[in-house]
Amino acid sequence: MLLNNKNKGIGTILEIKQETNMSKENAKETSDTTFATMNGKSITNGKPVVNGRNTPHTDANTMPPQKSVIIAYIMWLFGGIFGLHHLYLHRDRHAFIWWCTLGGYFGVGWLAEIALIPEYVRDANEDPAFIKSFVARLQANRRPPYSAKRFVGEVMIGYLFGQVVLMAIPETIFAGIDWGFLHWLIPVFISIGVWTVGNIGRERGVWWHCLIAAILIYPTRYLIYDETYSLLLTALVSALVFDSYSKQWLRTPPKRHTLVKRSFKFTAALLIYFSFWGCFLYFNGTISDEEGGEVPIHEALRNFLTSTWWTDFTQALKDTYQYAQHHGWYETWKEIFESMDVDGERNSYKVLGVSATASQAEITSAYRRLSKEFHPDKVKDEKLKAAANQRFIEIQQAYNVLSKIKSSRRRKNKKSVEDEPIVL
Repeated sequence: MLLNNKNKGIGTILEIKQETNMSKENAKETSDTTFATMNGKSITNGKPVVNGRNTPHTDANTMPPQKSVIIAYIMWLFGGIFGLHHLYLHRDRHAFIWWCTLGGYFGVGWLAEIALIPEYVRDANEDPAFIKSFVARLQANRRPPYSAKRFVGEVMIGYLFGQVVLMAIPETIFAGIDWGFLHWLIPVFISIGVWTVGNIGRERGVWWHCLIAAILIYPTRYLIYDETYSLLLTALVSALVFDSYSKQWLRTPPKRHTLVKRSFKFTAALLIYFSFWGCFLYFNGTISDEEGGEVPIHEALRNFLTSTWWTDFTQALKDTYQYAQHHGWYETWKEIFESMDVDGERNSYKVLGVSATASQAEITSAYRRLSKEFHPDKVKDEKLKAAANQRFIEIQQAYNVLSKIKSSRRRKNKKSVEDEPIVL
């Protein structure tokens, strides 16, 4: 094997041209047989070659944007369960898995990464030491060696995706259609889960190998009546086939997509994944009613949307919008804020039984009358005394609230008069 590692373009990963008919003793290092691949283009003697012709150097030979270990650790600490550090390091597939599992099955994988982040950063930066180590692995192993951690991850994520799809399929006839035929989507998404984990980092493989394996083994569900075991078997076989026939080294530098393209793909993947959870809740989820019975969520939602509360709420929104069209949004928000009764003024008027335009004298008079009527000492029945005491406290609180805001009331009501001494 011949290797030219003197090229200073760290953005390249050296590929080795194997001289199968030449023994190691007779191998010679010649620059005309040394090849590197840079963003999918071959390089001869340090110059890019396209269609057999040398082309001038381009930006492809520049260093990738350098990432910081400190920033990666900060993102790992505060957003690690959602793969924020993986997004920072352009490990989008890894970040997607972390979103689906809340940090690798509720934080287990997140904690295990505490010692791996420096290596992830060196990989993202195409650090010379990392490249040298990676090339050594290429020389030592024609294909990526078996990794128990990666294999278990492939099986677990494949099983998870299959289980989510299974839960999302309506269990009963919905809209007059039996949706049972969608069960054949389960092996498809199992294979997608296996393939996603298998293509994280510097390893890659094609999808159709694990897809065919999953489809062929999935009919065992008719022999294994427990869906848990049939899904697990499908994920296991799919992962075995992927590791045995599909897994290869990623010999070219990882493609650096634009932020817009990455965001679009990542968001689309999340929407598809969480839409299955939404289908599960809508079609198969249930809630308990007052009598302890279970009501399907889609029926409960339909009943809610036809309820009086919802129709009144939507009508209130329409009325608010029409009011804003005539009076402006400032006055509308002012009215909304006042209607929230944050200071308790409106409720106090209700407790004392007076209008909002009542004067201070009228409020004081109502307070005296109600205080005498509901005074706890006048109630002899012990059963009614607690209710009377609570009512008496509400009357006192209402009067105190209105007394504190009497200045603002005066501006609203010109017939307000000065406070009078209270005699109970």
